[in-house]
This record gives sequence, structure tokens and C-alpha cells, in this order.
Amino acid sequence: MIQICRSIKPFYAITLDLDNTLYDNKPIICRAEDKLVFFLRRYHPALYNVRKSDFYFSKKMVKSLDPEIYHDVNSWRWKSLENILLKSGLSKHDAQLGADCAMEMIIYWRNQIDVSINTIQALKALSSKWPLIAITNGNSNLIMCGLRRYFSDVLRAGIHGRAKPYKDMYLLSSKYFGMSCKYILHVGDDLYSDIQGAILSGMQSCWMQRYSLSSIIVNTKLLPHLVISDLTSLAYFL
Repeated sequence: MIQICRSIKPFYAITLDLDNTLYDNKPIICRAEDKLVFFLRRYHPALYNVRKSDFYFSKKMVKSLDPEIYHDVNSWRWKSLENILLKSGLSKHDAQLGADCAMEMIIYWRNQIDVSINTIQALKALSSKWPLIAITNGNSNLIMCGLRRYFSDVLRAGIHGRAKPYKDMYLLSSKYFGMSCKYILHVGDDLYSDIQGAILSGMQSCWMQRYSLSSIIVNTKLLPHLVISDLTSLAYFL
């Protein structure tokens, strides 16, 4: 399914969000967090009763102390883990070592991603016509999930600027492509970080609904140029 909401003008490059755009990220993160709790409970006796809610609370507390840390999801997770271990009575050294080990584990499971054959074929078709750059607020590893070959570059919040919807990564992708934002189409699932961020940066936008946590457009400022149900429909349309 594809729906045209605004007049679409010629474009010569595409930026793509990753989580909940190329795959359903919710079960991936849920499994990774389950593995995290399992790991922590066995890492040290003081952590035997740790729960997911403890991790969520720690993230909230860390962000309250450092409001800008959310731009770098890896730093945010690491600090949250260190905080849990310190609060459980571990020494600074042991807490940092434990946070390092926990991050290695969660990054591994966070990147165990099964991408559908339809999405892979759509990426192959799109990348044969336009250069693609991935723009993500997360930390998925395209090499680990076998998608890196389709992208000329990958921009990550924290490393390459502030998280979407800030303009940093949109403008940087424009620089990498060597063209104005108005000649770039951004595809993503989130009406706020992807669609509004792209529009305010001067790009055209395409809302991918399949795995989106947003269900309805309530603000005309968030009206995308295109709405698609999956990446295959975009590849066929273009």
C-alpha cells in the first residue's frame, strides 16, 4: 500500500531509519532486555533480584542528571548499568567492569535481527537506483545483520550529532550526498523524529507504517509526502 499525501518532487538520494522501519524492533529489544536481566542476576549475588523495572528506573534517573545523554544510546545504557551495579554495592571498578560485560551481551542480542527477504529485496532494488544512507537514533549494527552492503554510510546519534528530530544527521547526510536536502527522501516509522525531523530539515518524507508506534496523524505539520505499508511498496512505486 502506498498513499500520496503531498506533491512529491524529484529526489536523487534516500535516507532510511532502521529500527521499526526495516524490521520490528520491539521483540528484539524485549529479548535483549530479558537476556540482560538473566546476565545481571548471575553476574553478582547482590543482583539476584534485579528486574527490568530497575533498569528502566536507572535510565530515567541517569537522564534526569544528564538530560543530553539520550542522544547517545550506548552511553545512556552503560551509565544506567553502572548505576544499578553501584547501587547494589559493587565497587566502582567492579561496577564499570560489569557494565562493560553487560553492554557486550546486550549489543550482541540487540543485533540478532531477522530481516525479511522482502525487505532485503526492496533494499537491493532501491540501492541500485539511489545512494542510501542509514540515519538512526539507535545502535543496531548493519554488518551483524547483513545489511551494510546496501548503504553508502551509516549515521548514528551521539557519534554524528544529536538524535532525530534534531537536524544534525539530516544535514550531515546532505553533505555526504553532496546535494541539498530538498533532493533527498527520508523514510522512517516515527512521525516525530523521522517525519517532522525530515520536513523541518527540508527533505521530503515517507512514513513507513508497518512497525510504527504512531497510529494516526494528528498534526498537519507531521503530514508526510508518502505513506507506505512496507518497503516493498516503495520500491515498486519508485
